[in-house]
Amino acid sequence: MDLDKWIAQLYNGVYLQACDIEKLCHAAKDIMSKEKNIQEVVTPVTICGDIHGQFYDLLELFRIGGRCPDINYLFLGDYVDRGEYSVEVITLLVALKTKYKERMTIIRGNHECRQVTQMYGFYDECLQKYGGNNSVWKQFVDLFDYFPITALIDEEVFAVHGGLSPSIKTLDDIRTINRFIEVPTQGPMCDLLWSDPCEEPGWYVSPRGAGFFFGEDVSQEFNRTNDLTLIVRAHQLVMQGYFFCHNYNVLTIFSAPNYVQKFDNLGAFMELNEKMEYSIIQFDAAPKKKKWFFQRN
Repeated sequence: MDLDKWIAQLYNGVYLQACDIEKLCHAAKDIMSKEKNIQEVVTPVTICGDIHGQFYDLLELFRIGGRCPDINYLFLGDYVDRGEYSVEVITLLVALKTKYKERMTIIRGNHECRQVTQMYGFYDECLQKYGGNNSVWKQFVDLFDYFPITALIDEEVFAVHGGLSPSIKTLDDIRTINRFIEVPTQGPMCDLLWSDPCEEPGWYVSPRGAGFFFGEDVSQEFNRTNDLTLIVRAHQLVMQGYFFCHNYNVLTIFSAPNYVQKFDNLGAFMELNEKMEYSIIQFDAAPKKKKWFFQRN
C-alpha cells in the first residue's frame, strides 16, 4: 500500500482503482476501530465543517489553511453527497487519516450512511466512476460505521456534526453508545448527527424528520454539566461560513462555499491554538476559471 503515491495522485484529482480503495478502507477501518466514540483531540487544530463533495473547494481550504501533517485537522462530517466529487473528497480525507492518524480526525456526519447516500448522490457517483460496480460504495459505507461520532478538544470544546440529544446529559452517556452500526432513525446516536440549535428554549421535534431542535437553555446546561466552554458543530448552511448562537455556547462551521453552486455563501474553518484562542478564516469558492478533470488511474 503506497499511501504517499495515492495521496499525491488524489491531490491531482485522479481517483484510485477499486482494488486500492478496498486496501485503503481496510487499513482505515483498523485505525478507526481503535478510536473512541468521543475522540480526543489536542490543540493546535483546524476545525472544518461540511464539504459535500466539493473537492476543488477542499483543495482551496488546504491551500489557505495548510496541508496535513503540517496542520492538525478535525473534520465534522458530511464529506459526501450533493457535490460532484464525493469520491475524491472522501478518498483523500481517508488516505490522509490513514497516513497521519494522529494529525487528522474525521468524525461521522448524517450523510455518512447507507440510506442517505443512496438518495443524495454518492451511490450514483460511485456507480458512474467505477463502471456500474457498487463495491466502492460498499467499502466506504462499511467504513463509515467505524467513524467516531464526536470529538473533545483539550477536554474543553465538544465537537459533533449535528447537535445534542434529550437522551444525553453527560459525555459518559455518549461513551456507552454502540456506534459500529448504520445510523439509526432515532435515539441518541441519530440525534448527535441530525439535531440543530434553535432560538426557542427546550426541545422540539426537528422538521428534518430526525433529531431535535434544542434551545439555549439546553446547550448552556450541557456545557455547564460537562465543564465545556463551547459546542462546535456543522450540519447547517450559514451564509458567512460560521455562526455563533446560544450566547456563544454553540458555533456552527460550514466549509462548502457557494454550496451546490447555488447559495453564494462563504466557507469557513476555525483555527484553535494551545491557549484556546481561535481565529475563523472565511474563504470563497475556488475560482471558476480553474477546471478540474478527474479520471481513474
